Amino acid sequence: QVQLVESGGGLVQAGGSLRLSCAASGRTLSGYDMGWFRQVPGKEREFVGDISRTGGVRRYADSVKGRFAISRDNAKSTVYLQMNSLKPEDTAVYYCAANRIPGSAYQYLYWGQGTQVTVSS
Repeated sequence: QVQLVESGGGLVQAGGSLRLSCAASGRTLSGYDMGWFRQVPGKEREFVGDISRTGGVRRYADSVKGRFAISRDNAKSTVYLQMNSLKPEDTAVYYCAANRIPGSAYQYLYWGQGTQVTVSS
């Protein structure tokens, strides 16, 4: 079993930056693909990006490409989401996820509780 805890969310002005962290306990993250998602109340959860086990492959949603960057420190069992040039439409609860289900692009076995990011205009 893996427990994921996100942190780093908060209120920021448009154009600003935040770095989210996702720390794992229970098991090391080094064997897992990791993903970041976000959700606005009343809408479906949206894929933000993911990173392979070694960090060699990263994918991003078109809406964040060039502004967000995912990295990981397997020694610390932590994954990061660096968010730059934030826009009001980036406002959402951000979730990290671990252990992508084989054959699935966006389904993961473990999820964090989420951290709120609010971008003011």
